[in-house]
Amino acid sequence: MLIFNVSCFIAGVCGLPRSFRKKMRSPTPGQTNKQTQLLVPNSDPLKIAIINLNSTNSEDSRPLEQRDPGWKLFGKVPPREGPAKDPKRIQKEYETKSGRAGPGNPTSPRQSVRKNLDFEPLSTTALILEDRPANLPAKSAEEAQKHRQQYEEMVAQAKKRELKEAQKRKKQLEDRCKLEESIGTAAQTWNQEILPNWSTVCTSRRVRDLWWQGIPPSVRGKVWSLAVGNELNITHELYNICLARAKEKWKTSPASSSEPEIEDAGSSDRESSLELIKLDISRTFPHLCIFQQGGPYHDVLHSILGAYTCYRPDVGYVQGMSFIAAVLILNLDTADAFIAFANLLNKPCQMAFFRVDHSLMLTYFSAFEVFFEENLPKLFAHFKKNNLTPDIYLIDWIFTLYSKSLPLDLACRVWDVFCRDGEEFLFRTGLGLLRLYQDVLTCMDFIHMAQFLTRLPDLIPAEQLFQHIAAVHMTSRNRKWAQVGCCSFKDPERGSPVLKR
Repeated sequence: MLIFNVSCFIAGVCGLPRSFRKKMRSPTPGQTNKQTQLLVPNSDPLKIAIINLNSTNSEDSRPLEQRDPGWKLFGKVPPREGPAKDPKRIQKEYETKSGRAGPGNPTSPRQSVRKNLDFEPLSTTALILEDRPANLPAKSAEEAQKHRQQYEEMVAQAKKRELKEAQKRKKQLEDRCKLEESIGTAAQTWNQEILPNWSTVCTSRRVRDLWWQGIPPSVRGKVWSLAVGNELNITHELYNICLARAKEKWKTSPASSSEPEIEDAGSSDRESSLELIKLDISRTFPHLCIFQQGGPYHDVLHSILGAYTCYRPDVGYVQGMSFIAAVLILNLDTADAFIAFANLLNKPCQMAFFRVDHSLMLTYFSAFEVFFEENLPKLFAHFKKNNLTPDIYLIDWIFTLYSKSLPLDLACRVWDVFCRDGEEFLFRTGLGLLRLYQDVLTCMDFIHMAQFLTRLPDLIPAEQLFQHIAAVHMTSRNRKWAQVGCCSFKDPERGSPVLKR
């Protein structure tokens, strides 16, 4: 009796059918004899209960491993391994169980709808055409027709969507091919016609138009080097000397000083800012992963910044220089990148910002606001109302020459025209950005405007931006950029105009 009680309990836990549990409670004489024969004097009652469960059906005496998959007390029975059934036999059994039309059964309306289909549904989308289970009412002809129409509409919409996406991909591929073809043609023009005759054709109208459209990446470094020039007469040997001095300073500097002393930043000798370079390189174009520790250009960037810090100890290293040097490294050899880097930072505008000359910086801000009010009076008034001054957003743009604020490919195109037009184009680009987003900015308050301008969108359409830059007028009351700078402020020590061409 104990054996049958345990068996009933396990059967209830395992979810066996109620009829089966009833049989277990009232065993037949034959079953009792079989179960009694399996018992041994010292057997475990739990094991005996499991044996009873597996042997309740007197007609199926196969081992547990050869029976249909079920549930053990502590796990699932592995599936039966045996010869595969014939697919036709399986289909016939399925139709018999589900009540589908067979040789002797008439065809129902819902089955005739399914019969007329030219394909088998391969996804859940086509389940609306499937018949309902046998225990549910069959679909009416109207409902089946409605579901068929819905399915056809869904398929048509999916095909239409796929066609539209295919056309979009095709157009993108065609545009890319046209762009690559135009870049190849432009590179051939620069290499064969412009660069060999640079001194005579660099100021021609045709070359300036090609310049505005963007310099091909294959010749960009050569054009930048020629446009920036080398007024400082820096040689490759001088670069090697400065680099050797920087390496010597790195060896002698204590390893524990991870942060330089703040008071050294204002001293005349700023070679102590070498330690700042190590902290700043990891922040340079982190998404590219080529300037960080272990990247292919990490040591090159480190060398150029260290060499410049020893070349200009009066300037030292200032945060933001790494972005300018990184852009040059991507387009020039190491020594040539250092030469272009030193000459770029020697320009009046860059020197004013990197040496944090407040009076000169205020001059540039004042000139910028004159053209800001001239070109965008509504946005200018909105900025004035919210006390948003140019130093909040313009310093970061000028410090890195837009290489940190704009996508890299767009920043390189800005650099192309900057090398042609000089510092004026940097402020013109700033006005172009404000013009591009003026509708968005006029709806913001101070905090949101400052956040937006200090972190511009990741995707900025290049052609639209340059269209807005071209629409900016760099004249105010018949005065150009340099003339506005002269009138706004003069250097009291030099007595000369601050903004020079």
